[in-house]
Amino acid sequence: MRALDRVDLTIEPGEFVSLAGPSGCGKTTLLKILAGFTDPSEGTVHVGDDEVLGPDPSRGVVFQQANLFPWLSVRANVEFGPRMAGASKAQRRARSDELLALVGLEDFGDHRPYELSGGMQQRAQIARVLATEPALLLMDEPFGALDALTRLRLQNELRRLWLETGTTVLFITHSVDEAAFLGSRVLVMSPRPGRITFDEPTPYGRSADLPADPRSTPEFIAYRDRVGAAIHA
Repeated sequence: MRALDRVDLTIEPGEFVSLAGPSGCGKTTLLKILAGFTDPSEGTVHVGDDEVLGPDPSRGVVFQQANLFPWLSVRANVEFGPRMAGASKAQRRARSDELLALVGLEDFGDHRPYELSGGMQQRAQIARVLATEPALLLMDEPFGALDALTRLRLQNELRRLWLETGTTVLFITHSVDEAAFLGSRVLVMSPRPGRITFDEPTPYGRSADLPADPRSTPEFIAYRDRVGAAIHA
């Protein structure tokens, strides 16, 4: 059986697109195709003017489990991509200083990944991916294994990071609330073979000025309910 069927999708630069849908609908397959890990059986994928023909540093991937190198420090993990790209020691240090501060880990650069909590490891993974300055950031349920409070905190931090960096993001999640809060736009996919059945901008979009309790406003609740109804339709 096909995993995907007639997916015609354009993501504009700087968008944060949340992708939701029932289990097995092809969300992760779509992400793997965009990342270049899997070849489509038909059709093409382009990032900018370049066709996706395989993995490339211009497309960074953040997985559900932080896949940091355990034998390297947090700073060395963040500097790994620039080092492979030939950046000088001074350039790598300046970039890692900037990103560790951005994700709130400036005091943990010399720690090993196993010395960090799960949420801190995910922040370090995001910093490592951002170090290569990807044109597209692909995130496959990166907060799914975290406890509820850590997940909420990282949602707020990720939204702040996106607004500050302007990176284009595709974020896969099973959480309707998470999809509606994080994205500037939400897509919903049907059961396999996956097709896009819902595509709407979110209530807060790219606004940096959120209500005091953004998830409790009538606008957000109504939007979240429409996303949920689209998933369960």
